[in-house]
This record gives sequence, C-alpha cells and structure tokens, in this order.
Amino acid sequence: MKNKAELGKEGEKIAADYLKARGYKLLETNWRFKRSEIDLICRKDDLLVFVEVKTRSSIGFGQPEESVDEKKVAKVVEGAEAYIFQNDWNMDIRFDIVSIVIKEGRQKILHLEDAFY
Repeated sequence: MKNKAELGKEGEKIAADYLKARGYKLLETNWRFKRSEIDLICRKDDLLVFVEVKTRSSIGFGQPEESVDEKKVAKVVEGAEAYIFQNDWNMDIRFDIVSIVIKEGRQKILHLEDAFY
C-alpha cells in the first residue's frame, strides 16, 4: 500500500496527464509561495487555471474534493495572487479541483471547474 505522499504524487501525475489530454498546457507543478503550494498551474487558451489535486485510495472518509476546506482555499488563492503578480498575468483565471480515487488499480477522476473563489 502506498503512503500518503506517494499516493498524492501519483494523483498529481494522473491529473496532469488528464488535463494535458484535454488541451491544457502544464506550466508548473508543486509551485510554492511562502506556506502555500499549488499542485498544478495550467493554461487553456487565454485562461490561467490553478488546480488543487486531491487523491484517495477509498471514499470511507468522504470524497477527495470534500477535503478542500476554507484554509486550503485561502492558501491556494494566496499562492495564485503571487504567481499572477510575478508573471504579470492580466487575463482571466480559474480555480479547479481534480478529485481522484485510486482503488484496486482503477482510477475515478472528477474534474470540478471553477470549484472555488
């Protein structure tokens, strides 16, 4: 059985591949600013997308996306603001969640566009 960090890394790879297959260009992975981390930063046409990836091996404690609480949202938004400033981005942005459940070698992916903010 994979530990939490290994499962998270696997989920981020799955999410990146999923998004790339749908026309997103991956710009950054695990981008950090102070105490915030953004799992994936992508571009789709003229839209900058900040993606929080949540991965679980079961739904016994709820769906993965349910673990994105107000504190996590605030950290992602803080990081996004820094990224926007550092890269002089003046177009639209969006915050997405990619929720993944990996169980018995199968993957269930749910992409929630415009999930918060």
